[in-house]
Amino acid sequence: MNTVVAGITYRALLGRRRIILLLLLPLALVGLAVLFRLLGEADQDTAVVLMKFAIGTVLPLLGVIAGTGVIAPEIDDGTIIHLMSKPISRPLIVQTKFLVAASVLALFGAVPTYFAAWLLVSNEDGIAAGFALGALVAGIAYAAVFLLLGVVTRHAVTIGVIYALVWETVVGGFITGARKFSIQHWGTTIADQISASPFLKADVTLSFAVPALIVVTLGGVFWAGLRLRAFSLTGDE
Repeated sequence: MNTVVAGITYRALLGRRRIILLLLLPLALVGLAVLFRLLGEADQDTAVVLMKFAIGTVLPLLGVIAGTGVIAPEIDDGTIIHLMSKPISRPLIVQTKFLVAASVLALFGAVPTYFAAWLLVSNEDGIAAGFALGALVAGIAYAAVFLLLGVVTRHAVTIGVIYALVWETVVGGFITGARKFSIQHWGTTIADQISASPFLKADVTLSFAVPALIVVTLGGVFWAGLRLRAFSLTGDE
């Protein structure tokens, strides 16, 4: 990890407009938990449904903001050329930006997920801890996927939002066969390993989910590094 690149990336990612977007989604999640608590709906069934919404909708949208935000704007406005002209390897640039995106998703995704679940059911059956860990590993995978999108296409945000809302939320939510290839369901599998709640049932086996998370994460970062290497100092591929 290059601390200079990390500092520049954090400052850019946590700028005024993006920090508002990064805050709105977790605040909405926690707000829903508070609302359910006030309405007397704070049970395990409600908690599991809300946490699946957190991993399946809130987290991938945060991933679009953080994953594409660490590199896509720099490619679009050409400032990435200044960074690439420095004696820093391009794979290291990508790896550093990935770590920044993953850390932001941990802070704005996994932590609020734990807090929202804890508000509903406290420590019952490990629901809060399970979904927090599931959100953490899923967030890391989302960071890699959306970082890669930010490198390979100038339409990363549009494609990312479509992926988050259509594939992860609609297709992954309603088509059983597609769940095996859905990051949210890999994260839910991890949550199921920690939680003993009878309302939580994973649709993907652990033996598939763990390798899939590793392959997608490492593959996304590696491929993004290769693609960044193909950029010339004029900004063309």
